[in-house]
Amino acid sequence: MEQPKFKSRRAPGVARPRKQKKTDVSKTALGEEPEKRTRNKSPMKKGDDAGKRELATHVKTAKHRKLSSTLWLKRQLNDPYVARAKAEGYRSRAAYKLLELDEKFRLLKKGARVVDLGCAPGGWCQVAVKAIGKTGQVVGIDYLGMPVVTGAEILELDFLEDEAPEKLKALLGGPADLVLSDMAAPTTGHRSTDHLRIVALAEAALDFAEDVLAPGGAFVSKVFAGGAEGELLLRLKTNFETVKHAKPKASRSGSAEKYVVATGFRGR
Repeated sequence: MEQPKFKSRRAPGVARPRKQKKTDVSKTALGEEPEKRTRNKSPMKKGDDAGKRELATHVKTAKHRKLSSTLWLKRQLNDPYVARAKAEGYRSRAAYKLLELDEKFRLLKKGARVVDLGCAPGGWCQVAVKAIGKTGQVVGIDYLGMPVVTGAEILELDFLEDEAPEKLKALLGGPADLVLSDMAAPTTGHRSTDHLRIVALAEAALDFAEDVLAPGGAFVSKVFAGGAEGELLLRLKTNFETVKHAKPKASRSGSAEKYVVATGFRGR
């Protein structure tokens, strides 16, 4: 006797399972099997090059390396400006700070005379030489030794030495159009002390700038959070037509450094 046929019934509220369409391999890229997607994987957005993300470089703490050194090394290895400087032939990421300042304030002009105070390792000298051309002149000074920068004259001497300003002027052979100072004293971790030290260096750089700049010249100096203050700011506003503070994107976000940019030197 034939058994009666019964239709299976779904419980109330349960949806009918969907049939998955079979992928036509011939229509996939290069005819390869498509990658299976799960809830843990999200497809890259169309046209999103950022989807090809580079993994951060991890640095292990070496036996005789301090934690601070390890953190610095990790920051360097994962810094996009460091990688870019290496790829484009600049000696340091600082080169992009000057490039940004120049783009905003039009500091580097063809045929200009430029002085770079605290020039090691030479990134700013490289930018200046390229910008001013063969008819210009770049003179740098630093107590740290550094390889030759083609097109620049480098004086290996502490700028704070008594004879340094006169030796720089002898190399220049005439008034300067731009004085740059990226000098920075070793930090102590005490904010007020570090600020006073950097302002003292900026004042020494300004003393020199006021002595060598041609009328209409410009002065750029590193300062810390709080910027140029007190007597330094008063001198800048007195002797230059325009004084502004700027923090280039190439400066690390956690850094307190800024730059004071003074243009339109009124002359001595």
